Parts: sequence; structure tokens; C-alpha cells
Amino acid sequence: MPLKVLVCDDERHIVRLIQVNLERQGYQVVTAFDGKEGLEKIRSERPNLVVLDVMMPYMDGFEVLKTIRREPETESLPVIMLTAKAQDKDVFEGYHYGADMYLTKPFNPMELVTFVKRIAAGTDDSGPKRYEL
Repeated sequence: MPLKVLVCDDERHIVRLIQVNLERQGYQVVTAFDGKEGLEKIRSERPNLVVLDVMMPYMDGFEVLKTIRREPETESLPVIMLTAKAQDKDVFEGYHYGADMYLTKPFNPMELVTFVKRIAAGTDDSGPKRYEL
């Protein structure tokens, strides 16, 4: 069964770019376009990994990440932050709240695919495992 990745970003062209590149590598991709929808999809779709933007409507990515880490059923869900927020304090905040990887926009789609593969290598049939750097 292919790894299921949730891509959550309010920029539809970014979501589509990521989706196409991950699907070409055999991943199943679920999409969401704001933080609230992202949390709903996490609960309903049970992805193995999340690619999460920070600046989104209704709930920003940091709030989504904090919620993921607070809930026992999702606390070990791997999360890659992908955002234009590139200042040191933003990167620190992402890792502080439990991001497994923090990438900044603009980004190379194949670099993202490489990180997804690296994190996926740490998962098995018993469920996702926290990827530590």
C-alpha cells in the first residue's frame, strides 16, 4: 500500500506541484487548502506524513502542528513544514513545535520528494515513526 501524504497549503498551484511530483514517485496524495481542513483530513484520511504551510486561513500551520503533537493518535505523525517564513525565529518555532523538517519557499520539488522518501524510510506497517535529525 503506498504511503499517503497530506499536502496542506492555501496556494493551489503549490499543492498541485507537490501532488504531481509525489504521485510520480508512487505516493497517494490527499490535499487541503487551509489549516482547519488540514486537521479534518488528518483525522479522516489518516495520512502517513504531512507537508504543511505556515501562512494559511482559519488556522496557521504552527497551530495545526501544535494540535497534531497534542493529540495521542497523531503525536508521532511526521510533518514537513514548507513555507515562505524563512527567518531564524520561524525555523526555530517550527522545530520547537515538533516539525520533522523545515523547508522554505521557493523550493525544489525534487528536494521535497527526497525528504519525503527519507522520512518514509523510517515508517513501516505498524504506523509512522517520528523522524529525528
